[in-house]
Amino acid sequence: MTADDVEFGEVKVMGNILNPDKDNSFIRLVKFKDSEIFVDKTDFIGKISAKISADKRFFAITRPRRFGKTVTADMLSAYYSKGYAGQKIFDNLKISKEKNYEEHLNKYNVIYIDMNSIKDKYISYTSDKSLYIEDIDDIVDFLQYLVILDLKENKNYAEQINKAPLVGKKSLSSALDVICRYTGEPFILIMDEWDLIYREYKNETVLQEKFIEFLRGLFKSKDGQDCFALAYLTGILPIKKYNSQSALNGFKEYNMLAPEPFETYFGFTEDEVAEIVKSPDCTLSHQELKKWYEGYKLNGIDIYNPNSVVSAVSDGKCKSYWSGTSSNEEFVRLINTDFQGIKEDIINLIEGDEVTFSCANFQNDMVNIKDKNDVFSLLVCLGYLGCAETKNQYRKVAYVPNAEIKAVLMDIVREQNWYERMETIKRSESLLKAIKELDGATVATLIQEIHNSSAVTLLDYNDEESLTYCVMTGLLWSTLDDYSCHREDQSGKGRVDLVYEPITRRQPLILIEFKYDGSAEEAIAQIKKQEYCKRYTGQFKNIIIVGINYSTKTKDHQCLIEKLN
Repeated sequence: MTADDVEFGEVKVMGNILNPDKDNSFIRLVKFKDSEIFVDKTDFIGKISAKISADKRFFAITRPRRFGKTVTADMLSAYYSKGYAGQKIFDNLKISKEKNYEEHLNKYNVIYIDMNSIKDKYISYTSDKSLYIEDIDDIVDFLQYLVILDLKENKNYAEQINKAPLVGKKSLSSALDVICRYTGEPFILIMDEWDLIYREYKNETVLQEKFIEFLRGLFKSKDGQDCFALAYLTGILPIKKYNSQSALNGFKEYNMLAPEPFETYFGFTEDEVAEIVKSPDCTLSHQELKKWYEGYKLNGIDIYNPNSVVSAVSDGKCKSYWSGTSSNEEFVRLINTDFQGIKEDIINLIEGDEVTFSCANFQNDMVNIKDKNDVFSLLVCLGYLGCAETKNQYRKVAYVPNAEIKAVLMDIVREQNWYERMETIKRSESLLKAIKELDGATVATLIQEIHNSSAVTLLDYNDEESLTYCVMTGLLWSTLDDYSCHREDQSGKGRVDLVYEPITRRQPLILIEFKYDGSAEEAIAQIKKQEYCKRYTGQFKNIIIVGINYSTKTKDHQCLIEKLN
């Protein structure tokens, strides 16, 4: 079979890599920007263009899935590639207002490598023995072969490559060197999901090393560097380190652990979400979107998960869209490591606690995980945790960023065989059981334990809000399946502090009123006087009312519970 005849499935391999000219994710967004959510971040182009042909012109920008990496890579391709010349894609966008807007517009031969597409074609290649090409034995060989094949679609390039005896089917660096020596024009290379081999082939160390050597061949030597006016890699994982050095020292990396100065270009900011909710088509409030999808603090800037915001606004409902974007197997593997206390740490994080960790020795891969510090570093890179800065650049504070991730983590944790054995889970079950049995003394004792736990500090325990949070933390795990929780729900002549409404009528409705330096008796009396139960009496035959007080003098909790007939 000749190179010109090679097809895999229904997808022809040529014409997709050098100077792509088809609609991509960014172009489609621009086309429908008047009817769909479109956030203009094209000023990012100006920041990248400022580095063209400079010493620091190699970028690796990594973020979790669905954080806008591909659409940004597509945006850069549409701006720099000669394939899009004359299409006026950027008219009236931010970048068009900049002084040097046209300096680099569609002036470059762009090599765009989509590693997900390469993987899909490689699977087709390996599944059909009739497609076998001599010496193309793994995905790294296959990647180079496809790019060279695409380059040879250009007749001038093909002529130069064919003249060079040292350029084989899998020597992309040599092919580019030959072309650039002939044309004098450097390429721009964009590689989306650069870390796919580290994620999808995470146990194949020989293949990973071969891939890194391939990248080194492109970017390490002076001849290789001269072939590129700009190189831009995207992925989830930062570039792997060997010892303390990056495998590609020439690349400037921007990741979830060190995002500056590009914090605002991946994800939505507060101001951008504020504009989104102004649309008449948006039925969700800014506060709802903030609770569910914000919380990634990149260098102190609050960032929202953009895919989830768009999905929620489109559906008109806030829920978790995270689980549909990636497998959670990696998270499961990490929390089931034998590192001391990792399971307790995860549960505490879900309950609202924070955990400090060091990212100083993280090797940026998914296999060589040495301790809890590596676990938290990787979970931040994957987007399961947010992290805040400390005075030490390598010490970070991990936390669960928002309701979306919290829901995902809770579902994962509850599927683990150790879940029911955890003391926190047992305590939550005991607290709900004591409420149902009208055992106020036990409820007060358990709340005291929760109050003294790491998730609820004495420093912040200074009002009814803190007391409410303490009880919600205690009931978090035991009420997941059978209850929905409402705070300050309008009922009767006022607002009851906390309502646990059962999903089925088999469970009792629970109304809780809090007092701070008052008494549990006052709380119970208020529920009755304000007729908080009136709204529910027609729906529920089994209603439990709970009064809880905290005394700042004695530092004790008091609880009274009654069952209404």
